[in-house]
Amino acid sequence: MSSTDTTHRTRTEETPFERNNLLKFLIPSALGVGLFLIPFQIGDTINIGMGFMADGLKALLDGALPAIAVIVLVLSVLATTWIKLTHPSWAEKGVMRDMFHVGPVWFGMRILGAAFALMTFFQFGPEFVTASFTGGVMLNDLAPVLLTFFFFAALLLPFLVEFGFMEFIGSLVRKPFRVIFNLPGRSAIDATASWMGSGTVGVLITTQQYEKGFYNRREASVIATNFSIVSIAFSLLITSFVDLNHMFIQFYFTVVVAGLIAAVIVPRLPPLSRKPDTYYEPVGCQLAEKRTEEMGLLRYSLTQAVRRAERAPGPRELARNALFNVADIFLALLPLVFAIGTVALILAEFTPLFTWLSYPMVPVLELLRIPEAQAAAPATLVGFADMFLPAVLATNIESELTRFVIACLSLTQLIYMSEIGALLLKSKIPLKLWELVAIFLLRTAITLPIIAFMAHTFFF
Repeated sequence: MSSTDTTHRTRTEETPFERNNLLKFLIPSALGVGLFLIPFQIGDTINIGMGFMADGLKALLDGALPAIAVIVLVLSVLATTWIKLTHPSWAEKGVMRDMFHVGPVWFGMRILGAAFALMTFFQFGPEFVTASFTGGVMLNDLAPVLLTFFFFAALLLPFLVEFGFMEFIGSLVRKPFRVIFNLPGRSAIDATASWMGSGTVGVLITTQQYEKGFYNRREASVIATNFSIVSIAFSLLITSFVDLNHMFIQFYFTVVVAGLIAAVIVPRLPPLSRKPDTYYEPVGCQLAEKRTEEMGLLRYSLTQAVRRAERAPGPRELARNALFNVADIFLALLPLVFAIGTVALILAEFTPLFTWLSYPMVPVLELLRIPEAQAAAPATLVGFADMFLPAVLATNIESELTRFVIACLSLTQLIYMSEIGALLLKSKIPLKLWELVAIFLLRTAITLPIIAFMAHTFFF
């Protein structure tokens, strides 16, 4: 080996640990971890830093958020219509083209979302749209949370994903995640961000990582549908709603165990097992998981992280990307969530669809020795429409064991059309509606017996 090669190799190994490079990884990543992954308590509320910021903005804007949501939804339709008719040059390429040049189905969804919001806000039109438990839930309960949560998520996610933290953790846990889940180690961040913050944050991270070439089609589909679980904060809300606060530890332990088992099994079954290991075409594969025999695992992980931080966008590009992300979420995603969520709630509340679909679940629940099987059956499937609906139905069930099973199941099913489902359909991750239905049913079939077994054996 020549002296030049030796010098180059030494510089390559030592450069990442220069003070400035190390700080460029450590400081932004520490901010990202503090904002997204560490829950803490203020008063009676447990949440992550970003969650408290979103709650603060929500409290500041108070009753104005539903009106802001209506304005955003109407603006989305007007802007899309104007751009489709006039074709301005600035909207013919890049992010702006993706945002506004949509097909007739997605454009129709934007119109439908805006129409539902206007009818609900001004209380005109059919009752099944404007009722407090359909359009009212979307406009007054969900939209304010999504507006504030997505605003801070889009602005602050770069601290977690752009400065090397994904590479650091991904390299550390690469082998176990490959063996257990057949996924890159960096997917551990998606799971943690979901558990500590929100399933929607997990989906946003997964989408961004897929579009940047760090996940292939199969990996992105698996991670989004198996790791984007609801947060600890929402879990506390569910247990409070079904009067199970005194069993929260048992409840969340059961959710985690059932969820991990499902995350091992579901990706090995169709439709996820049939997803190709190909990458998003515009960028290709950007993930390099090299062997680390030449240096220790910790040093290698730190090296990968600091090298990623060196390539991180500058402040101007970060701000530009964050603003585009906020605009894309507000103008493209929110109308879709509103349209799909309202339709799902209408079907759940005003039609017997979920009751009819749940008839086969009655003998299954009876076989699992779940009391009040007839009353509990609709709650096992209605979660496909909205994550909160099973808990609403469970409040009328006397059996504490049955409420426990329904509440745990509602958190392990993961595919909620009012939120996660709409996010996935809007994203570039290759998942179709029928595949989301299939994954929801698979997760139900796998986690329900596990939850029932743990409830009977350990807790009741």
